[in-house]
Amino acid sequence: MTAVCATGEHDKHDVYAELCPCRGLLDLIANKWTTLAVGALEAGPLRFGALQRHMEGISPKVLTQTLRRLEDAGLLTRTVYPAVPLHVEYELTPVGRSLTVPLRGLREWAERHLHELTI
Repeated sequence: MTAVCATGEHDKHDVYAELCPCRGLLDLIANKWTTLAVGALEAGPLRFGALQRHMEGISPKVLTQTLRRLEDAGLLTRTVYPAVPLHVEYELTPVGRSLTVPLRGLREWAERHLHELTI
């Protein structure tokens, strides 16, 4: 289903418009855990435990919620391998990979300019 913006047109979106569906996407990708998860998966697929170790401070519950939202949005895939114990890997989809460059820029900007700001 194609999202329709407040303008009523499928191909014209305005994130500043109250009813624009882009706002939900912006909310997802602007989340700090999304930014870190996409960055962690940039190098390739990872299992849940490896993601959690890479993203210090995230609880299993929040990581699960973040991964589900990213999967539901089509930014990553979850592959279950039949093994004992179960082996699950998370990997960015092509559209998820396209998000790595702007989010990397945001992470690098934060690291570079933190000393100039009062946070």
